Amino acid sequence: MDQIQKTKSISIWIFIIPFVAVNACLLITTQMHFLIDGPYRIFSTFPYLDGGVSISRTARYFPTYLIFKPAMFLTTYLLIKYWIYNGNIITQFEENHKYRKKILFFGIASAVALTIHAIFLGIKFDNDLYKLFRRVIMLSFIIFEIVAQSYLVITLYSFRQKIQKYINTVFLKLKIILVSTLIIVALISIPIISLPGDEIFGYNLKFLKHALEWDYFLGVISFYLLTFYMWKKN
Repeated sequence: MDQIQKTKSISIWIFIIPFVAVNACLLITTQMHFLIDGPYRIFSTFPYLDGGVSISRTARYFPTYLIFKPAMFLTTYLLIKYWIYNGNIITQFEENHKYRKKILFFGIASAVALTIHAIFLGIKFDNDLYKLFRRVIMLSFIIFEIVAQSYLVITLYSFRQKIQKYINTVFLKLKIILVSTLIIVALISIPIISLPGDEIFGYNLKFLKHALEWDYFLGVISFYLLTFYMWKKN
């Protein structure tokens, strides 16, 4: 099953590349201050917990965008290959499965949205329409990615008996739990992070938004780490 091994091989890099890139940008912004200009330096924060800085804030200035943007472009390429491979796997086990085209559409659309987000990151226009456009692109990436992941785990679970000798079912179940959690968190948090300001009813939401962004990013790419462990080596 060549497509399975290709999916297994590529999935680990879809986890490693963005994880290393984003955290390298964080490290440079918060610790390696000799590399960046004074106004762009951040001090004493661990944003996964305290939400002290957003991902885009760490990645949109020189030299961090030299790490972030190429990493996202490479991740986009790998994502497109990943979803195509999964489409081929589904065809091998259940030709003309009803969710195959949806998986390909939403998976590839999420990759395209990620590329657009990376291209426009750091480009400044003092225009409300441009700001709305960037917010819509980021939300589109999240929605398309979660929908694609949901359809994929549902599809694999529907014919789990046919692929039983190829997978570790524990990790398939973990993927279902992960995707379910991401959906619940998204339904709760998307209305919050979509708000144009950082306050609601007098409460500052900036740090909550940032922490959600970092933790959600980790959750989304962890799906691909579980893919690597789900498919058996031979």
